[in-house]
Amino acid sequence: MNNTSRSGSLPKFPESMWSHTSSQSSFPTLNEDIQCDVAVIGGGITGIMTAYVLLEAGRKVAIIDAGQILQSTTSFTTAKITSQHGLIYSKLLSHFGKEAARLYYEANEEAIRFIAETIQKHHIECQFQREDAYLYADSEEQLEQLKQEWEAYRQLDLPGEWVEDLPIQVESKGAIVLRDQARFHPLQYLTALTSSIVEKGGRFYEHTTLEDYAEELDDGNLALKTADGHKITCQYAVSAAHFPFFDGGGLYFTRLHAERSYAIAIKPTKPYPGGMYINCGEPKRSVRSAMLDGSEVLIVGGESHRTGKNDCTIERYERLEQFARDTYGIEQIPYRWSTQDLITIDEVPYIGQVTSRHPKIYVATGFAKWGMTTSAVSAALITDLITGKENRYTELFTPSRFKINPSLKNITVQNAEVAKELISGKIEAVHLKVEDLRTDQGSVVKYRGKRAGAYKDSTGVVHLVDTTCSHMGCELNWNEAERSWDCPCHGSRFNYQGAVIEGPATEDLTRLNPHYGAEK
Repeated sequence: MNNTSRSGSLPKFPESMWSHTSSQSSFPTLNEDIQCDVAVIGGGITGIMTAYVLLEAGRKVAIIDAGQILQSTTSFTTAKITSQHGLIYSKLLSHFGKEAARLYYEANEEAIRFIAETIQKHHIECQFQREDAYLYADSEEQLEQLKQEWEAYRQLDLPGEWVEDLPIQVESKGAIVLRDQARFHPLQYLTALTSSIVEKGGRFYEHTTLEDYAEELDDGNLALKTADGHKITCQYAVSAAHFPFFDGGGLYFTRLHAERSYAIAIKPTKPYPGGMYINCGEPKRSVRSAMLDGSEVLIVGGESHRTGKNDCTIERYERLEQFARDTYGIEQIPYRWSTQDLITIDEVPYIGQVTSRHPKIYVATGFAKWGMTTSAVSAALITDLITGKENRYTELFTPSRFKINPSLKNITVQNAEVAKELISGKIEAVHLKVEDLRTDQGSVVKYRGKRAGAYKDSTGVVHLVDTTCSHMGCELNWNEAERSWDCPCHGSRFNYQGAVIEGPATEDLTRLNPHYGAEK
C-alpha cells in the first residue's frame, strides 16, 4: 500500500514515532471489585509518574485507563523537558504576581531535576540529553512580546540570556535562551517506570472506563464505579486522565479548552547544530532532534488550532513540511502525528483537589502542551497532599483559584465560542450525500433528511454515525488528517466508527446503518 499523502512525502497515515520505537506491555481489563490506597485514573505520563511517587511514599496504587497504557496524549508529544513555556512569565507576573511567577519556574526546574535523577537511578536508556532551549521572535510584532517576556525574566531573576542570532537558519529578530534544559524518548522512560511500578506491587488495568461517580463511604473511603459495574474502593482518587473523569461540580468543561497541534519527524539533509527552538507567535514552529535507528531526525511541530475547527487538517502537516524543507532540507519523513492538549483559562495547570466538596479526589489537567515537566510537578504535589506534607506550590496550582484579570474575559469568550458552535452546527446546511463520497473520504452528509457523519473506508464500506457529540450535544466536524470526528466545543474526539478516543465524552456516538436502522 502507498503510505504517502497527497504531498508525495508525508506518510499517508499518522503514527507516533515514540510508540513505534518502544516496547509496550499489555494489562488486563478490570473485571472484579478491587481495593487500594489510591486509584490513579489515566495511564499516561501524569498517571504513571504519580503512581511511581505514591508507591515510593508507601501507598498501594491501582492505575486504570479507558484505553491502553501509554497510548494517549503522552505518545504524541514532542517531549521537551523545559521550564521555558512560551510567553508564560510575563503573563504570570502580570496576573499572579512576582512570587507566584517565580514559584512556577522553580516547580518546573524541580521537575526537570526529578526526571533526570529518576533516569539515573534506574539506569534508563531513553535518549535523555541536556539542551539549550530558545524562544525566538520571527516578526516585529513577536519581538515586542518577546521583549516583555525578557523583562519578566529580569524581574524574576531567571537565568535566561538574550541573544540576537540563532544557531539555526530561521528568521529571527531576537531570542531568549534558557540553558541546561532537556529532551528524551518519553515512552522508553515511562516503560521503565511502569516496570518499576509493577515490581513494587502497583496494578494496571486497561480498557476500563469509569463513570462520573464517586461516593464517600461511611468509613471515609471512596467508591468508584466502572462502566461494567465493578467497584473500586480507595482512600483517595487521582484524575490523571486528559479530561477529569469526575467533575464534582467543578465545571471543568467551562474552564478548559482543547487545542490540536501537529508534528513531523524528518531526516534532514542539512547539519543540525543542536538545541530546542520554538517561536513566540503564530503559526507555531517548534524543533528538536532525536535518534531513529542510529540516525538523527528532527521533530518539527506546530500549527495549533482549537479542536474541531472545520478546516483541512492535512494542510497543517503540509505547512510544517514546507517549513522543514526550506529550513533543514528533507531526505525523508518517516512519521507524522498530532496531539490534543487542554488549556486552562489562565494557562496554569489545575493540580489539586477537584473541588473543596471532594477533598479526597485530586485532579491534574490543563498542561497547555508542556506536560513533560508539569506531570512531574503534579506527581510530587499530589503525593504531598495525600500524605499530608506541606508543598509550597499548592496555592499556585489549586483548581479553585480564580485570577480575575485574565479569567473573567476568557470565561466569557470561551463559553461564547461554545454557544456559537452549538448553534452553528445545528443550522448548518448540508448538501453532500453518502453516495458522493470517494474512497478514504469522510464528511458531514445528509442522510434521511438529517445531518450525519460518513466515512468510506478503503474497501468501500461506509461507516455512518450521528454527529451529535454525546457529551453536551455539539455537532462534530470531520478531521481528515486523523480520520476522526472532533468536537469544537469541549474537545471530545471519536473514531470513524463512533468510538470515544478522547473525553470529556464517555459514550460512543450512535451508529447509523442504512439497512438495519440505528444501533449502538
